[in-house]
Amino acid sequence: MMISTRGRYALRVMLDLAENGQNGYVPMKEVAQRQELSLKYIERIMPALVKEGLVEGVHGKGGGYRLVKRPEEYTVGDILRISEGDLSPVSCLVSGAPPCNRAESCKTLPMWKKLYGMVNGFFDSITLKDLLDI
Repeated sequence: MMISTRGRYALRVMLDLAENGQNGYVPMKEVAQRQELSLKYIERIMPALVKEGLVEGVHGKGGGYRLVKRPEEYTVGDILRISEGDLSPVSCLVSGAPPCNRAESCKTLPMWKKLYGMVNGFFDSITLKDLLDI
């Protein structure tokens, strides 16, 4: 499992909003400048974060995005699962994957399940606030 650019950027945007959004909506142009990210790429990430209820946006003058909850209420795991789709190390563990006909006899499946649990547990134990406090 490797975290893609999309997942890393989503985390950076969420952290920036947590750090700079106390006074309202933050324009993505400012986030892109501070984080040295492509504005076009950020604009492709934001709809999923809005759809899943992590942020809310307002268009027009004074518009931008803001977190809908406090930084300590967001886990890295939630953000990565929304931006990455899944954190599974193998395709047979991806949510909604067709059942594997080898699952009963697979000698490696328990190892993959354990890794999957460890990865999710690790990322679910870290909040945006934890990262801000580093």
